Amino acid sequence: MVPMTGKRMTAAEKADGADGPEAAPSVPRGFGLSANGYGSLSRQFPSTPQGAQEARHAVVRQLGHWGFGPMADASCTVALVVAELAANAVRHGRLRGRNFEVRVDCEGPASRFRIEVSDARLGRTPEEPVLPPGDRESGRGLFLVECLATRWGWEPRNPIGKTVWAEVAAGRPEGDSVRPQEASVRPWEASAE
Repeated sequence: MVPMTGKRMTAAEKADGADGPEAAPSVPRGFGLSANGYGSLSRQFPSTPQGAQEARHAVVRQLGHWGFGPMADASCTVALVVAELAANAVRHGRLRGRNFEVRVDCEGPASRFRIEVSDARLGRTPEEPVLPPGDRESGRGLFLVECLATRWGWEPRNPIGKTVWAEVAAGRPEGDSVRPQEASVRPWEASAE
């Protein structure tokens, strides 16, 4: 079997068994990421408040598999951005019978996450975020996204709808101190032990 190193091997190299340490990737494999530090999650969810909550939980679980525990700064930031963008997709981008899609890419070498939330409605596009008056209960979602993301924006989606995206600094995974099964533990459940 030929190792997946990202380097194309000639037939002569394959025959010689040139898969020693010099052919190994420079980034160690682990945390559910590829050998070069990339990972991706893409799922559809129902356009309901429950679907937005499920999206946030799925992303936090996946981040745990990538080595970012549920209380890590990167995990909390990505979860909040996903929650805000998913809530906006449900509230402003919902079309009957259509789901919304969440995609999170971990770009390890660039130390960032790219978050994309796509819905089926193009007519309601995100506006410039403005902090609403203190007595309003809503309207802070994109303001929070702008504060947390290094950049964000939106683009039309083919064939219908739009994708709102944000990029967030990733930091480094927590290493062996977080195991994937711990990623699904909620902070309030962990403190009960």
